[in-house]
Amino acid sequence: MAKARKPKIEEQKPESSGAVVRHQKLCLSVDTDNKRLYGYTELKISPPESGMVGLHADNMTIESILVDGEPAAFEFFPHYQHVEDEKRWESVNCTAAAADAASTSYLSSLDKEMAPNLLILCSKKVNLSTENQSRDAAEERTQPSLGDKNVKLVRIDYWVEKAETGIHFRDNIVHTDNQIRRAHCWFPCIDSSSQRCCYDLEFTVDHKLVAVSNGDLLYQVLSKDDPPRKTYVYSMSVPVTAECISLAVGPFEIFPDRQNAMITHLCLTSNLSRLRHTVGFFFNVYSYFEEYLSASFPFGSYKQVFLMPEMTISSVSLGASMCIFSSQVLFDEKVIDQTIDTRIKLAFALARQWFGVYITAETPNDEWLLDGLAGFLSDLYIKRFLGNNEARYRRYKANCVVCKADFDGATALSSSAASTELYGTQRLGLIGKIRSWKAVSVLEMLEKQMGPESFRKILQTIISNAKDPIRPSRTLSTKEFRHLANKVGNLERPFLKEFFPRWVGSCGCPVLRMGLSYNKRRNMMELAVLRGCTAAAESTVAIFRDNLETDPRGGDVGWPGMMSIRVHELDGMYDHPSLPMAGDTWQLLELQCHSKLAAKRIQRPKKGSKPDGSDDNGDATSAVDIRSGLESPLLWVRVDPEMEYLAEIHFHQPVQMWINQLEKDKDVVAQSQAIETLQMLPQLSFAVVNALNNFLNDSKGFWRVRVEAAFALAHTASEETDWAGMQHLIKFYKSRRFDPNISLPKPNDFHDFPEYFVLEAIPHAIARVRSAHNKSPKEAVEFVLQLLKYNDNSGNPYSDVYWLSALVQSIGELEFGQQSVLSFLSLLKRIDRLLQFDRLMPSYNGILTLNCIRTLTQIALKLSVAVPLDRVVELIRPFQNVALWQIRIEASRALLDLEFHGKGLDDALILFMQFIDKEPSLRGQVKLARHVLRMCQSICAFGSCDTVKSTTLIGLLRHLGCLKAFNNVFLRHQLFCILHTLAGRPPTLYGVPRVAVHPMPPDPESCSEPQIRPSMLKLKISNPQDPPPPELTVVSSEACHSAETNKEAEAVSNGTERRLPVVKIRVKQNSIIPRVDTEHLMENSQGRPIEVDLAGSSSASVDAPVRIMSEPVSISNQIVEEVNSSHDHGSRMTASVGSAKFVKEEDIGKELQCTADSKGVVLVDSKRVALEDRSSPSTKNDDVEREAEGYAAMHADTVQVNNPSRSSDMHDSMEINCLQQKSDLKVKVKKKEKEGRRKRDDPEYLKRKRLKKEKRRSEKEKAKLGNKEANKGENVSAAVASVKYAKLQTTNPAAVEHRPTNVAETKVEASEVGSSLPKIRLKFKGRNIISQSQPDL
Repeated sequence: MAKARKPKIEEQKPESSGAVVRHQKLCLSVDTDNKRLYGYTELKISPPESGMVGLHADNMTIESILVDGEPAAFEFFPHYQHVEDEKRWESVNCTAAAADAASTSYLSSLDKEMAPNLLILCSKKVNLSTENQSRDAAEERTQPSLGDKNVKLVRIDYWVEKAETGIHFRDNIVHTDNQIRRAHCWFPCIDSSSQRCCYDLEFTVDHKLVAVSNGDLLYQVLSKDDPPRKTYVYSMSVPVTAECISLAVGPFEIFPDRQNAMITHLCLTSNLSRLRHTVGFFFNVYSYFEEYLSASFPFGSYKQVFLMPEMTISSVSLGASMCIFSSQVLFDEKVIDQTIDTRIKLAFALARQWFGVYITAETPNDEWLLDGLAGFLSDLYIKRFLGNNEARYRRYKANCVVCKADFDGATALSSSAASTELYGTQRLGLIGKIRSWKAVSVLEMLEKQMGPESFRKILQTIISNAKDPIRPSRTLSTKEFRHLANKVGNLERPFLKEFFPRWVGSCGCPVLRMGLSYNKRRNMMELAVLRGCTAAAESTVAIFRDNLETDPRGGDVGWPGMMSIRVHELDGMYDHPSLPMAGDTWQLLELQCHSKLAAKRIQRPKKGSKPDGSDDNGDATSAVDIRSGLESPLLWVRVDPEMEYLAEIHFHQPVQMWINQLEKDKDVVAQSQAIETLQMLPQLSFAVVNALNNFLNDSKGFWRVRVEAAFALAHTASEETDWAGMQHLIKFYKSRRFDPNISLPKPNDFHDFPEYFVLEAIPHAIARVRSAHNKSPKEAVEFVLQLLKYNDNSGNPYSDVYWLSALVQSIGELEFGQQSVLSFLSLLKRIDRLLQFDRLMPSYNGILTLNCIRTLTQIALKLSVAVPLDRVVELIRPFQNVALWQIRIEASRALLDLEFHGKGLDDALILFMQFIDKEPSLRGQVKLARHVLRMCQSICAFGSCDTVKSTTLIGLLRHLGCLKAFNNVFLRHQLFCILHTLAGRPPTLYGVPRVAVHPMPPDPESCSEPQIRPSMLKLKISNPQDPPPPELTVVSSEACHSAETNKEAEAVSNGTERRLPVVKIRVKQNSIIPRVDTEHLMENSQGRPIEVDLAGSSSASVDAPVRIMSEPVSISNQIVEEVNSSHDHGSRMTASVGSAKFVKEEDIGKELQCTADSKGVVLVDSKRVALEDRSSPSTKNDDVEREAEGYAAMHADTVQVNNPSRSSDMHDSMEINCLQQKSDLKVKVKKKEKEGRRKRDDPEYLKRKRLKKEKRRSEKEKAKLGNKEANKGENVSAAVASVKYAKLQTTNPAAVEHRPTNVAETKVEASEVGSSLPKIRLKFKGRNIISQSQPDL
């Protein structure tokens, strides 16, 4: 029997669902001199059955309210009421109590804001029959104009004076900020995302000013007053929310778009030249979106207003058909660095007009979809106009950040606990950025599954449905989008049934740890995979339990679909879509190779070759790499090359294959992955350094990846490599920028933009080079000083402000030693000169002064022992009085850092609260709070901070509940995050227990507005949202930790480590395999960790299927199946998968050690095998990634305990490798020979050596003469002892732990002068022996 169709949301409205606004008119007069708004608003409202209409209104005085022209009774009280209660915070004595109080206070404020606070009594409508009510409801949905007989006209006369939120006055400029639920602070409305209506807007201003608002400008009226005033009349014919209503008034310069008259740009007079240059590209974006969506722009016009940065609360404020930007994004034709970021911001704001303003979310759980679609459109613009490399690189870096931070339910996109119950705060802060990036990645995964054209048709269908006049609302839900993915995108229902609950309704990203080996006899590549998840299992189960629509599979938390493996062989490239994303935790894959190897002999190294396999005339290439290339047809292997999945992948392949990937793969993601891995190798060969240098010098490479190669070269530079990386960087820079005749920098020439960005990063990379004593080499300091000293921008049409700023930043990265004292003083003089120059001729946005302040702070913190911080504070403090807000905020940041490092976190928090009270700009307050939040995350990453006093915590709580925080929702959220971070909790409302908060009754004394209070009128305020369930279980991180500890106690092995899935693979030992004593192997198998240094980028120890324990492992000198690994000397991963046999996990212990070497393998079963990711994090210096790392570090302990796969990432795979030791010995011998050759040329060294040798000979002769008689008897006893010891070894080998020798020589040395005891030195000539009957390992 078919199930009954679930009624739509419009059909589920109860009779008392609340008032509905059909239309609203807003008529206001703006008085910029007195900072005052006054006027009225008219609302056409369909009242509920009770006749009581609830509106939102704050920060205003209501004069009168008329309903259908007659006075109406109303009740009004503000949401914010200041409470002076000294005993309110008396129980706060620690950070945990402060976090609890912050959660209660924050949730209480949000609950009150959701409830309407302006209640108007309207007359009840006539009760109609049920049949008439249903007919009228249908008519209202199809023809809204016919429902006017039940609509009441409510007129509210009010005025706003000295507004501090919602709308702001500064000089002769007025503008709105579009904060969450702050539209009702400048006009009465239903301030909810579920209420949408059309607007008529009229604004009367001074005749010299321009009023810009939403919709189409119908006409302007000039009054006959003295002085005259002008009225601007706008009409918004598209239903939008109250939050999208914007207003900007000021002496703006109007710049119509040259190609489309519907687009208008406005700014202040001082920024007009920058505006003309900045928006020249904008029509391309506008027309491209219309072409892609096959629809015209949904609004009649589009306006962009650029205000001073200190006026705006964020860089972008979205409104319907209008956006307010910070003028900081504007740039002229001389500025290069700002171009890309500005164009992306303007494109994203335009995309939000389509998805987010015109089409809105049906419920808060669907907001991720609109945000993701807008980001998807902006990515299309980047790909089309900025290049495919830029788009893929940005998406790859964003995916990396998402995988780091997506570990709990706060990042679940369509979860009620992470969306609806958070009152919109999920869009604020770092969590909001992570959710936005994740939403775009999920939509791009769907596009990969269905194809670009099918996904484009879905977006076109959404737009066409929204423009359909029959549809009652322009909303989009996750369920509707899922339906379109099935009907239009042709994706199967089973796939979608798994995809949406796992990616949209849950949290976490897949983690894949993979290693490969090549089977030469079968010509197959064997791939071992261990699958995990970034989120703890408890978080995933909790999300599935909260979401009723999700249908999780029993016990399986995998992901739908197949991941592709791309193998580059000698004969070409082959894709293998054969890696399932669901199933067992461990997986073993066999991929058939298509290329075949010809029989070739291995070339032996020449006599004059170096120990590492290279000669003097060629690049250093490892001998093992040469042999691997001859025995394997694999050039390099890539996992998920098209980024079809949002996954964290740790892939291990030989070093030479990473080099091949860097040099031959043209994909920027592949190049970036190769650089990240190569720079983190524990031992760097000359081949790696040369590969990085060659890529840096390749002008055809993408400039962002070349910058990564530059920083990787700096990371490889050390004394052991003779500073090869630093020398390559200096040589590269001088070849481009120096005059070879005079060896000085040439005048600047920035015509080649990619080369400009690469050269700009070189000094910064060189400044990161460190010696063994963690100091910068003298060459690096002198190089930066030379560039700063001889910088010449004459004749260059482009500004060098960012170029100089990069040099100043490089100074802050240097570590000064005693040899660079003189250079340090010269650098300080240069910084002072730049500050004086920037004061006389201000640079673009004060960039130069900002970096000088930041650099001086870094130097002071590094030299705090020698330089008193008080003097640096006196030097920076005057910059707080500068008019430019960026400099003022940077100076405050610097003072906070100095206070934090000098006196501690408590004093820094006290100083922060003082700065917040003095800072006038809302945006400056938010930036200071965000800086303090990072500071708290750095010190409280692994637990609560107990150094903060209770008085400081109470001060933060008072700021959280003060009027300044109510006016600035971003500041309030940051203060809440600071208090939670101090207690070691995540900076989010997700998981915070909900407490039912009832709105406070109005206080007559606190309401200064005239109110009508009839005695017969009794009002009851109810929360529009459904109350939370009464039973709510909140598990803290400590509770999770203790719970997991109990679970671990049941599964602890003899080595006190948790067991992992096991495989035991039968491998026949080659004759060249070194033999190891039985007792030695058995000792290592008892659970003791084997500490071996491992090249993590070229080896892997991975979990694989288990083998029957009763089956013995046969090890002999005959080769049964040849398994050749295509690894280098640091790579020891191979797996004979064909010989593995599987049993159930219940029958045996879960444990694996799957290791092998290209020369020989000894398989060891240990009680604990852990995996480590050697891939370096992306080289990225922006604040967002640092915030994500700090946010992820907050739960490092909890995630490791709750998730064994992430816990195993903190350890290295434990292997036995003789080749590694031999390689280390060769490096040491080579280094010793090199030092010897250098010392033989030094006459002073030879003289000291000769004197030391003569002194040693004379002392030895004296010792022989003095102890000749005494040593005779001792020598005899020593000889007897050595003979007995040798007999003991021959007769009882089990008494010795290791049995590595069969010949023992004894040598008796003479004791030192003054010693009567002889010394016995035993020399063993080693030959490894292993018994033929090897027990099962």
